[in-house]
Amino acid sequence: MQTHKNHGHHGAHQRDFSFDKRILLLCLIAVVIGVVSTVAAYILLNSIHFFTNLFFFQTWSFEDRSPAGNTLGLWVIAVPVAGGLIAGLIARYGSDKVRGHGIPEAIEAILFRKSQMSPKVAVLKPLTSGIVIGSGGPFGAEGPIIMTGGAIGSLIAQNFSMSAAERKTLLVAGATAGMTAVFGTPVAAVLLAVELLLFEWRPRSLLPVMLACAVAAFCRPLLLDTGPLFPIHTAPVGLAAFGICIVAGLLSGALSALMSVSLYQVEDWFGKLPLHWMWWPAIGGLVVGIGGYFEPRALGVGYDVISDLLNNRMLLSAALSLLVVKAVIWVVALGSGTSGGVLAPLLMLGAGLGAVISSLVPGSDPTLWPLVCMAAVLAGVLGAPLTAAIFALGLTGDFNALLPLLLATGVSYGFTVLVMRRSIMTEKIARRGLHIYREYSVDPQERVFVHDVMATEMVSIAASLSLKEVAQDYFGNEQKHRSFPVVDTRNAAQQRLLGMLDRESLLSGLHKHDENQTVATLFDEAPHVALATETCQVVSRRMAIQHVERLPVVTDKETLHLIGIISRSDLVKPSHTVFHEEHVRERLFSR
Repeated sequence: MQTHKNHGHHGAHQRDFSFDKRILLLCLIAVVIGVVSTVAAYILLNSIHFFTNLFFFQTWSFEDRSPAGNTLGLWVIAVPVAGGLIAGLIARYGSDKVRGHGIPEAIEAILFRKSQMSPKVAVLKPLTSGIVIGSGGPFGAEGPIIMTGGAIGSLIAQNFSMSAAERKTLLVAGATAGMTAVFGTPVAAVLLAVELLLFEWRPRSLLPVMLACAVAAFCRPLLLDTGPLFPIHTAPVGLAAFGICIVAGLLSGALSALMSVSLYQVEDWFGKLPLHWMWWPAIGGLVVGIGGYFEPRALGVGYDVISDLLNNRMLLSAALSLLVVKAVIWVVALGSGTSGGVLAPLLMLGAGLGAVISSLVPGSDPTLWPLVCMAAVLAGVLGAPLTAAIFALGLTGDFNALLPLLLATGVSYGFTVLVMRRSIMTEKIARRGLHIYREYSVDPQERVFVHDVMATEMVSIAASLSLKEVAQDYFGNEQKHRSFPVVDTRNAAQQRLLGMLDRESLLSGLHKHDENQTVATLFDEAPHVALATETCQVVSRRMAIQHVERLPVVTDKETLHLIGIISRSDLVKPSHTVFHEEHVRERLFSR
């Protein structure tokens, strides 16, 4: 079989990226989403402050106060129970989509629900999270704002005529803009989109997300605090830190795996209870309340604890006691299906691991390893090392720590990839029978063109032949192909395609027309064709939509000059190259 190799016009038809002017509309809407998501983040954070003051201090106030300052005594145990009970009622009678920590729910909406989220989620998720965290839930605000911002982006997109892929872009733009507003880390938010939410890397999706995060970062100082959330400054590191970074990454990866396994084990235990899931958050709240009675600083978001750990302001024994309680109540509360984020608790646990490492490495900067382990644990849990490293950098503004952060997060990520089948973000979705594959690369069909794989030696039918002649000569017992191109042969130099003819179409024509009619009478519509300059991916999708196995290849849609045939078997050819690249091992010097 010969192939047509005339690329024509020196590749003038080829572009680095797909081109669609609708990207301008998406970018414009993303700017609006960035503003609205920032306002949503402001409302969420203030709702947490409001409910914290209401539950623990019985005051109507938006002041930022830690639950640890309460004077409730034993009554503090009842507060998280009440919050869990309210959360369970909202989830059952409002929307069960408010359950969980937000990111898996956003991923599921993106991949399996065409990025469509309801107005209920946009309202009830921040309300539920505010109540849960305000009543002492050991969670962060990032998961709820990702879910809330995503719902805002999706709802705005649903007011326009958009595809599911375009809605996904705006959903992710809202989610990451909300994260930017809470933490002031726009670059990390964009990387989170790339590593965890978009499942592609295209200008169509990347540019709107970047714009939304940038707008949120610019708007943040108008409503929230400016500057890094945990400003620290570590000393520059030398070669001696290399080995410690690797050990820190391995330990952080192990802690990530332990927390993930523990969480879903607890979730399994709750699933075996002879109670409706509506009551589970209240049971989780009881454990939170008991833990909060013995370690009050384990309640709530715990940004103050993270700051103390990063700045070496806690005794190691006190830190370990607090972190053990925090880990237990976080795993139980989240396993109960209540609403809250995972990032802040993981940052705290990672910083605690770093504090232990600092105590074992004399002479090192005591503020460095809490920061490094904080990011490395996050990398292991999310399966997103770049996000984790740049997130820690954005939270602290400490560029001296960039190299240790990059190495430790990479080691932690590698550890969890090797030992865990799924991350904490995808396990919940997998338990619903849905599989997510998080690796992505350039589709081999996107980089191969039709002219590279089409057949140029083909059998065509002259349009002047009668139906009877065609039936005898081409669709007899020795029929070679399922379908044949029909061409107008009056101009021998430029045979114009009329269409493709198969046995079913021929029999239908014989039933409707006299057998002596020419085969040209069967074609009164423009034929389905492929262009030699189109990619195999474009043509494969067209075949799937049109339910055909072969397409004629023409020079252009005006002249319809036939130059080849492409079949489904031809579209498999690009995969041969990928197989060779992945599995054929070679070396420069043979033995």
